[in-house]
Amino acid sequence: MIEIIFQKNEDAKDFYQYLQLYLASSALSTNILRFEDQHIVKMNIRSNGKKYADIFKEAFYQFIKKSKQDYWFRRILAEHYYYEDEEEQQQILEIIHSILEGSREDLAVFVSDLDVEKNLKEAISQIFQENIAFSFDSFVKFRMRPLMDQLAKYVEISIDEYKMEQEYQMFIQTLRDFLSGREAKLNHIHLLIDDGIHFFDEHFYEIKRSDLTRMIDRKLLFNHPVYVDSVTIAPLLSIAPTSIYLYAEDMEQPLVRTIQNIFEERLIFVPIAKFYERKRQFSITTEEKI
Repeated sequence: MIEIIFQKNEDAKDFYQYLQLYLASSALSTNILRFEDQHIVKMNIRSNGKKYADIFKEAFYQFIKKSKQDYWFRRILAEHYYYEDEEEQQQILEIIHSILEGSREDLAVFVSDLDVEKNLKEAISQIFQENIAFSFDSFVKFRMRPLMDQLAKYVEISIDEYKMEQEYQMFIQTLRDFLSGREAKLNHIHLLIDDGIHFFDEHFYEIKRSDLTRMIDRKLLFNHPVYVDSVTIAPLLSIAPTSIYLYAEDMEQPLVRTIQNIFEERLIFVPIAKFYERKRQFSITTEEKI
């Protein structure tokens, strides 16, 4: 007999559902489950004991990972960092999950020495080796303490990233406001990002760097001296073109994403090979006119 005692009725019900699900998917009978006093989940494992025990442990792991982990993250956010707004919590949770799922390598380096999944499975395996009956809340309080410290580290890193993203969005909005209603100095700009950054006018004549520098609105650099890129962003904002034809190999690079976030519908992505083709065609057309 394996038995887990819960203080909260909701936790007992949630775990019971996970256990039923895993037993059903394993084509094993669910008649061996007993749900007593609304707080205890029991399972008789006399026959085929190891198989049932493994299913019990896997269901317990999934219950913690899917039903309790986010709850603990939210509690850390509220109690330690005073993030009580649900929407803010959700945005930070999305960053946490992106790290756990391996899609944020830039942030994962800060927790490279942590392995939440491995440590959780080890804690579960240990408690099941030592006990066939135990309190879930005692397990969390004592066996999960090191893991809670690891979860707190994920929260800390994700909060820092969330703050940076908020600052970035405010910065982008400020630049959009600067751009709004500004008269265009040139209607069309061809921006080539290939072995450097090159500006071309609508006739595909390259704009010299000295000319770009003269076009820059000094108020822009004065108000945002750190954040505004004087090579690319400042000239584009100062020129305020109606349309920007952007040619680049990597459309996901940070500079391109920033340009897209600021200029939105003004930006037109074009494969880099098209730039050289269009420039050549325009040069031929110009020569023929001459």
